[in-house]
Parts: sequence; structure tokens; C-alpha cells
Amino acid sequence: MILILGVTASGKGRLAFDLAQSIGAEILSIDSMKVYRRMDIGTAKPPAEAREHINYHLVDVAEPSDSFSVGAFFDAASDAIEQIKARQRRIVAVGGTALYIKSLLYGLFDGAGSDEQMRAELRARAEAQGLAELHRELTKIDPVAADRINPNDARRIVRALEVYRLTGKPISSFQNQWETRHMKHDWTIIGLRREKADASGRINKRVKKMIAAGLIDEVKSLLGEQKPLSKQARCAIGYAEIIDHLHGKTSLEEATELIKVHTRRLAKGQRTWFKTFTNVHWLDIEADEPNDKIFERTKDVLKDARPR
Repeated sequence: MILILGVTASGKGRLAFDLAQSIGAEILSIDSMKVYRRMDIGTAKPPAEAREHINYHLVDVAEPSDSFSVGAFFDAASDAIEQIKARQRRIVAVGGTALYIKSLLYGLFDGAGSDEQMRAELRARAEAQGLAELHRELTKIDPVAADRINPNDARRIVRALEVYRLTGKPISSFQNQWETRHMKHDWTIIGLRREKADASGRINKRVKKMIAAGLIDEVKSLLGEQKPLSKQARCAIGYAEIIDHLHGKTSLEEATELIKVHTRRLAKGQRTWFKTFTNVHWLDIEADEPNDKIFERTKDVLKDARPR
């Protein structure tokens, strides 16, 4: 069981495909937005030709109008793992949603309950005062969580503030329960790591390609569906900014730049999360390093990690 992680646009999706094709594995996606059907361009889903050759799991399993939680992911991923094992196939898991990765490795952490009235009040505050104000409040009470959560992610910001109000403890303290647990399965973890300048350049190029590939039309189509987008889907990077553009709040150029900024900020949060991960075989990737060389280096790591 192999897990490939890294920040967005690090090249992990291509590596997962090459590796799965080489060893006859199926791919388990660990991405909170690739679960949504018809949200293809903005989530950088694997191309159709790749999915014709490799069996992908946890891609296109929810409607954009649905909410999708870490608990839902954990249940679906657990089922997929058992199905793949029953077919006696190997597993390559890949993704950058750190909370989902943690749950896959160590299980779910104990929750703090919920209070719908409190949650509604926080959402109302976000509408009235702006989400940035709530994120600033979170920074004061739980800077660790604030650093991990995208300032545009209303759902997770509200949840973090709700947990603090309910328990008097920051949500990051609950998530630290993972640090005392053992992995649920025997994973070999490969991490792709790039210099920040290289990573930022790759992000900027990807955003440009997404716009050229028809992201605006994709968002228009989603907004035209009978059921409205869930709050989770609406706040996805790439979609939130284009929605604002379509509503006349920003120009296309401004929206494009905001997608780049927010994606780079997401990568920063991912780096912070990944520092808490242990037993990762990190590969430092050079700018413009060929995919086949990354693949060969990965095979060398897996060979060395194999029990003797």
C-alpha cells in the first residue's frame, strides 16, 4: 500500500498514474474536491484517458449540491480499500487534502460535538462582517488551525470556531490525537517536495491552463443546475473566484490572479500540515525534472523500503 502526498501541482497525480500502471494497482484519490461530479477542470481531475486505463476510487462520488465530510471520506475509502484487497490488487493512494490523509492513516479523531444554533450564528457573522474577520478571530485563538485552513474556506473556519466555543479548546488540539496513534495499514509514504519558487510557478501555469481549458464555462454550467452548489463546493478554490467574476464583483484578470494567490496560500497550509507527518520518504524534486526520472527515483525508494 503506497501513499503519495505533496502540495497542489507538485506532480503527484502523474507519479501515481505511472506507478499504478507499472505495478498493476488501483488508485485511491485523497482530495476533498475531486469527489464532486462535473467539477473537473478546477479540481485538476485525472484525464479521461488515464481513468480508462486505471481504476480510480473516490473521484466523482458526490453531487456538487452535497456536503462531503472527512467522515464520509473515511467510510468510502475504507470500503474501497477492502474491495481492492478482495481483488488482490495493490493500492496507490494520492492526494493533498491533509485532513483526509490523516484519517486514512490513523482513523478519525474524537469529535467535539456540534451546535446548529451556534453554527448558524457564526455563518450569519461571516455574511455580515466578512469571512476575513472570522479568520482573524481564529488566528487569535488557534493560530495552528488558522495557518492550515484556507481563509476562503467558510465551512472549516466556522467549524473551528464552533469547536473552540463548545469545548474551550482549539480544534488543532483534537487533531493532535493522531500523533499518539499507529497507522491503520502498512503504508509506504512517498512525499514530493519542491522549492517554493518552482511550486508557485507550477501553480500559476496550472491556473492559466484551467482558464484556457474552459473553467468559466464549467462554473456557468454548475450554477445553472437545478440544485444549488453546496457551501463546500462554492468555496473551492477556482470556483469561488470565478463565481464572484460571473456576479460582476471582479474582472476575469482579477479572478485569475486571486485563484493563483489562494492556491499558493493553500500550498503553504499543506506544507505546514505535512511537517506533522512522520515516516515520509521525501523526494526533493528539481525544477523541470523529467517525470520518468521522478518515477525511477520513486521505485528506488520503494525498493529500499521493502521488508527484507
